[in-house]
Amino acid sequence: MTDENEESKRPNSNYSLSYPEKGNGDDGLHFYYNREKRLANAPEAVRNLYNNDKKPGRFNLFGPLVADRPRRILFASIILLCIIIWVFSAMGFFDAAHTLDGNRLEITGTIFEGVTIITIKKTIRTFYTPYTGAVYIAVSVPEQEGEESPVFYHRIDFSLEQNEQYRFSVPFDSPEILMVLQSEKDTLRFSFKPQ
Repeated sequence: MTDENEESKRPNSNYSLSYPEKGNGDDGLHFYYNREKRLANAPEAVRNLYNNDKKPGRFNLFGPLVADRPRRILFASIILLCIIIWVFSAMGFFDAAHTLDGNRLEITGTIFEGVTIITIKKTIRTFYTPYTGAVYIAVSVPEQEGEESPVFYHRIDFSLEQNEQYRFSVPFDSPEILMVLQSEKDTLRFSFKPQ
């Protein structure tokens, strides 16, 4: 008697605890998800994914880069930036070289046994009429407190050769060198650190 009372007091005694076999609507079960009905209302691209209608094509590198609008904009921006960087570098904006009257100058220095050897590589720029003639050079070091800095003068001559290289030494070594180059029309002032 106690067993029957305990079973009747169970809260889920009215429900069947055994699971029925698969079925749609059989045994009182109703499934709301219907794949065929959902795919019938889906776009064609989704239906093709489920039907495996996509044919394997050949390898395409450019296609994924411009597959949709955001990718096309990003790709065009990258191409535009590359073109701008190339144009600016061709014009000499990203170059460590200096320009004096249509001549491109690369100036380096080397310290050897207390003497600084300065190398000037001159290249004629193609878009300009280059200067030919004497170039006066003044080389100095930054002023120290209470000391007058030494100045070294030199002269070189530019010709119409496409590439020229000049070397001269100055009688001091310093971590920083100040230089002034002067032609008949232009003056170039800068500083650099010899290696």
